Amino acid sequence: MTRILFATSEVHPLIKTGGLADVSASLPAALQELGQDVRLLIPGYNQVLDGLKAKKTVANFAVFPGQPEVRLLSAKMPDTLVPVYVLDAPQYFCRVAGLYQYHLGGDWPDNPMRFGMLSRVAALLGSADSPVNWQAELVHCNDWQTGLAPAYLQLDKRIHAKSVMTVHNIAFQGNYERDWLRPLNLPQHVFDMHGVEFHGNLSFLKSGLHYADRIVTVSPTYAHEIQTTEMGYGMQGLLTARKEDVSGILNGIDVNEWNPATDKHLGVRYDEHDLSLKTKGKLALQQRLGLEVDEHAPMLGVVSRLTYQKGLDLLLECLPTLLESGAQLAVLGNGEAELERRYQLLAQRYTGRVSVNVGFDEALSHQIMAGADIFLMPSRFEPCGLNQMYGMRYGTPPVVRRTGGLADSVINANLEGGTGFVFDEPSTFVLQQTIKWAIECYRDQKTFRRIQLNGMHRDVGWQRSAQMYIDLYQTILKTQSASI
Repeated sequence: MTRILFATSEVHPLIKTGGLADVSASLPAALQELGQDVRLLIPGYNQVLDGLKAKKTVANFAVFPGQPEVRLLSAKMPDTLVPVYVLDAPQYFCRVAGLYQYHLGGDWPDNPMRFGMLSRVAALLGSADSPVNWQAELVHCNDWQTGLAPAYLQLDKRIHAKSVMTVHNIAFQGNYERDWLRPLNLPQHVFDMHGVEFHGNLSFLKSGLHYADRIVTVSPTYAHEIQTTEMGYGMQGLLTARKEDVSGILNGIDVNEWNPATDKHLGVRYDEHDLSLKTKGKLALQQRLGLEVDEHAPMLGVVSRLTYQKGLDLLLECLPTLLESGAQLAVLGNGEAELERRYQLLAQRYTGRVSVNVGFDEALSHQIMAGADIFLMPSRFEPCGLNQMYGMRYGTPPVVRRTGGLADSVINANLEGGTGFVFDEPSTFVLQQTIKWAIECYRDQKTFRRIQLNGMHRDVGWQRSAQMYIDLYQTILKTQSASI
């Protein structure tokens, strides 16, 4: 049994902006099921404090010199009962706005302090100065928000926890002015190309990539992609230099949360033995969204951030042809203002054929996944992606570009065991042709049913991937033991 601290900035169902929250909930639960002593560390946002029951204070301390004391709370995650530590610092986390940005869309100006504190506390819990009666053997960091933790650990000259840095999306790096070194209690000598410096700034992600004992990405293909100039976002040189320490482990999904036979968000539940019930869910969804109620109209589903990365500008260009040939579209998500506006205009133009809900609604995301016939993920890049796995699980074959975790998780429909529809070139024409192919298959009931069942039978849970993480942890800790 390994003592693992899983440090993250968000976790479902307490607080969520994207897939990181889903992974932060399901991977620790899977590790716990495999016998590991895993505990979460998350910031004390209002939603987190409201969502956790039976909280108790386990420590009071100042994270940095000159800063007021914070509280460390202890609780259990809803449903999974994974132990969780909450960094309760109201002046930094109890805000009525976004996790990382305020209402007008700008980053919180004190984000370096907010997530520097989170990183520092993660390191403390893996050191001899742990403020609680528990010390991690390994600190598992996730994205830039916890990227300083490996640096703080390495700066501790005593025996301390080893660290793993998981890159969920290398495009988000947490780059800030050098002046933050002193408030974050970082020595000047770490501000170096062989340290936390990145193009003249202090980079949280660069810190994690440089100081962590091992680097993991959320799919094997993405591990290779981020070592290239095209997709490394300036970090490719460091990653290539550390290529022996870089690996990719494909994310899984919570197969209990995402199960069409038991999903609490569905009015009509179903499984692979009776997909006619899926059609009833489609009719209910059409009615809810104000779409024409027509079981034969191929319904395309999108649940996504509306961004250039997700390829949703390409989708806009090819939708008129698809809609005018009889398809429907259900969209849920938010993101870039211009894309939001263009999708809303599309819905106005195609009343009864297009529904666009700007924002996020957990229940509706499940209902679209179940009610749609085909799920669309034309991402220009996708570190892992979870929605394509949800789609397969729900008998809603995905259309995906061959990149990152999409390449690793979806088998093209023209191959044995095909589970979706895969294309290569990120262009409007190729995307449109691929969606047309998916619709043609949809109208061939026998072919489409085979693709649906292949996806529903595919193992997309965490068991295998969680064991790969455990094997990685043990390799790191054995290396440490051998060096003492």
